[in-house]
Amino acid sequence: MFAVIKTGGKQYRVAATDLVEIEKLTGAEGDAVAFGEVLLVGGDERIIVGSPLVAGATVAGEIVEHRRAARILVFKKRRRKNSKRSRGHRQDHTLVRITEILTDGKAPTKAKVAPRAKPTAAAPAPEAATKPAAALAAATTGDDLKKLSGVGPVMEKKLNALGVTTFAEVAAWSNDDIARIDEGLKARGRIAREDWVGQARKLAAGDQ
Repeated sequence: MFAVIKTGGKQYRVAATDLVEIEKLTGAEGDAVAFGEVLLVGGDERIIVGSPLVAGATVAGEIVEHRRAARILVFKKRRRKNSKRSRGHRQDHTLVRITEILTDGKAPTKAKVAPRAKPTAAAPAPEAATKPAAALAAATTGDDLKKLSGVGPVMEKKLNALGVTTFAEVAAWSNDDIARIDEGLKARGRIAREDWVGQARKLAAGDQ
């Protein structure tokens, strides 16, 4: 199922799990958001076109992060007036992960999505006490994604924000996953170019 929504004066075609960069929304990372201006809902059986909105339709999402677009230069010159003006501008955007497309007045299943909790130094559970310390640390904090070529602290943080914390998850990416995540990270083809999937398979197997 897919939908066409309107937000920030623009229209976007979205589907569940899509990452969409839209005009800035209010809210913190991890907050749930709902888009009520749904212009079209499509599925395998039929397409519903609103007039102008589809009655009872809502698209739910989750704020992944707030970011800013590249700087643009606005230059104005008045001929023969010795007048010049130059201004820079960076547009604020919000990256949203689409979670649900709802119809018939249904409410989102999650009213609010809590942000990812930071690992704590709490004592391990009794059943986990027999596991090696390294295994416990990996289960709590995830893998060190910076071991992948082209992944630094900033990129690792963005991957974690998308829910990617282990080499096994990266190794299981399909071509569609690679395209979607590459677009969400603004990696410009780095995932395929650096062969993150191949590297992750070796790292997950312990060939470091």
